[in-house]
Amino acid sequence: MTSWTWEYDEWVPADEQLRESLCTLGNGYFATRGAFPECDADDIHYPGTYAAGVYNRLTSHVSGRDVENEDMVNLPNWLPLRVRRIDGENSTWFTPGTARVVEHSQTLRLDAGVLERRTRYEDPDGRLLLVRQTRLVSMENPHLAALRTELTAENWEGEVEVEAALDGTVTNSGVARYRDLDGRHLTALRTGAGNSGDVAWLTCSTTNSDIEIALAARYALPPGTPVEHADTEGRSVRRFRLDLRSGHSQVVDKIVALYTGHDRAIADPRDAAVEHARTAPAFDQLVADQRAAWRDLWRRAELDVPNKAGLILRLHLFQVLQTLSPHTAELDAGVPARGLHGEAYRGHIFWDELFVLRYLNLHFPEVSRALLTYRHRRLEHAVAAAEAIGLGGAMYPWQSGSDGREETQQLHLNPRSGRWLEDHSHLQRHVGSAIAYNVIKYYEASGDAHFHHTKGAEMLLQIARFWVRSATWDPELSRYRILGVMGPDEYHEAYPDAERPGLDDNAYTNITATWVITRALELLRNLPAPRRAELALHTGFDDEEEEHWEEVSRNLHIPFHSGVISQFDGYGKLQELDWDGYRAKYGDIRRLDRILEAEGDTVDRYQASKQADVLMLGYLFSPSELAGLFARLGYAFDDALWGRTVEYYLRRTSHGSTLSGLVHGWVLARVRRTDAWTFVLEALRGDIADLQGGTTGEGIHLGAMAGTLDLVQSGLTGLETRPGGLALDPVPLPELSHYRFSLRYQGHWGVHIQASPGILDIAVPASDRFPITITLPQDSFELAPGESRRVLLDG
Repeated sequence: MTSWTWEYDEWVPADEQLRESLCTLGNGYFATRGAFPECDADDIHYPGTYAAGVYNRLTSHVSGRDVENEDMVNLPNWLPLRVRRIDGENSTWFTPGTARVVEHSQTLRLDAGVLERRTRYEDPDGRLLLVRQTRLVSMENPHLAALRTELTAENWEGEVEVEAALDGTVTNSGVARYRDLDGRHLTALRTGAGNSGDVAWLTCSTTNSDIEIALAARYALPPGTPVEHADTEGRSVRRFRLDLRSGHSQVVDKIVALYTGHDRAIADPRDAAVEHARTAPAFDQLVADQRAAWRDLWRRAELDVPNKAGLILRLHLFQVLQTLSPHTAELDAGVPARGLHGEAYRGHIFWDELFVLRYLNLHFPEVSRALLTYRHRRLEHAVAAAEAIGLGGAMYPWQSGSDGREETQQLHLNPRSGRWLEDHSHLQRHVGSAIAYNVIKYYEASGDAHFHHTKGAEMLLQIARFWVRSATWDPELSRYRILGVMGPDEYHEAYPDAERPGLDDNAYTNITATWVITRALELLRNLPAPRRAELALHTGFDDEEEEHWEEVSRNLHIPFHSGVISQFDGYGKLQELDWDGYRAKYGDIRRLDRILEAEGDTVDRYQASKQADVLMLGYLFSPSELAGLFARLGYAFDDALWGRTVEYYLRRTSHGSTLSGLVHGWVLARVRRTDAWTFVLEALRGDIADLQGGTTGEGIHLGAMAGTLDLVQSGLTGLETRPGGLALDPVPLPELSHYRFSLRYQGHWGVHIQASPGILDIAVPASDRFPITITLPQDSFELAPGESRRVLLDG
């Protein structure tokens, strides 16, 4: 590997789906997994293609009941291209199932956004065929993809048949535990050719959401190559015959256009796809355009860290940009938790934007704004959801999809026990706080006052109102309480033996609710008077409500036990788990909930967390912010309390989420530096080593990947965006002591920060913008555009 390539140099069938996820190519509009074009979906390969925002809803009968799920749709497969030797009855397809893979290598070129592959096959008669392929999904033009295939017969000569197709017979079947659910999302499949016959097309629609999907392919072949049209039901098929001479290569180019009924400024997806495929540049020009587009992206997203950690971070950034590129700013799409890389979580949008937007805000604010606008378009649904349970404000769903409905599954399968279980994770109301947090942080980074005073203010106000209306007064405690929710931990859905799900006074939920209400009050008080009047008229907000908000924001209950912050009220009364015993028995206990359920037990009975919950507070807020929030609520908070709390939950967390290592590494970098690298390394390796046991093959973990980028950008630097400037409080981490990056802050393009042991260099690019105030624990100074400063750090 080099600093700009991610490589695999052998054929390992068991690792193929993981590699397909990590070698996905995309452009923010659609993405295709890195599967072999000659292979159909099976237990080894899964060639999925997904477009942002394209969902469909199906009803399945499982465990004696009908359940409805909405899925990000696996679109028709544009990749298929396979080769067979023509030799009478001995014709052999050169695929892993019928020929031996003698040699294989795959290179993902991060700088150029292309995937290169080299495979040597040996058929049963000993004939060797070398297949070399280059693939791209265009970042220059979001509707185009292309595949070049170079065929070389090495120890024989003869005729081969190349079969290329657009395949609409695909289903959603990429996640084994979902296979009892209906995955047939495509219908009305049709195939044909353009008027001139040089472009083949395939169209279909989603069964319920009725989104039309169209693909068109243009093939560039050696001169004089005859073409056979061999369409079958649901597949647009073209066959070509090529003469191979030993040591000489034949090249086939496949250029594909993809459109859907969601696209703007088109009359018909099929016509648009056919015309675009017909007029698209030749393959070499597409590659040149791809390199230029990615060069521009890397300039805006500069992040340079040496050694293997730097390569992994670059791979993570590559995957983030493929899912959420500047093209995303033109779409109605959210942040799918598993990217556009697979079907895990059904392509739903959770709270992962909390980890993603912190990075995007400072590089691609237009993308952040679009992702927040996705939430604003669904504000009306969130308000209706809150009203439906007798509350006010906006209750955003834990899982989102095409619209604002709650998409959290009603049942989920435990693969260990084979049982379908009730799912109560829709009680994670804290997703609203994540959205509000992103509204505030986007404004601080971008200075986009128009959005903040309009759409941002509307979301922030309604989310704050929901928390206030959710708060119940407890006369015994003389405090407000938020009852019947779930926290980020996700293991605990209910109290042991309780008849109803839900937990009381989750500390993370209550603290973030306090922060949201407080920041909403600040915004309301600082709004221009005409805009505040408009907002009051639109929402019914008045001075009396403002007084009540102030009261709630100062009197929410935070539970404690044994000198630490309780994850929720009653957490300290739960049983202790025999951690050593379970590790000895099972080895990997990250998914402790599944292990216990398969034993007939429940994790609800134990002090055991899947991932950071209380400690998430240290991820979102600086120590001074956290102390201020506790003080507002009338609680004492100091380094000793926080240190005890960190130690307590560190011993009781199984890290069943890739986000957990990230948060623990972030927090420990400031609390217990010697152990921080263990968790940072786990966050870096989460997907590339598939630490969660087979989950990467179902799609990458986008939030964790983006979080590692922000760990360098904000965690190690202590970076906070403030009005008029940046605050920095660097923490030394020996294993990541050298790094540099540039960021975009309130109109300043390319503020440069570079760190080495004991030194921090800051430079502001020349422009007509205002000077930036830089605040460090030991100093504060201004940097005008065109100026730089070297700061010597203590310790």
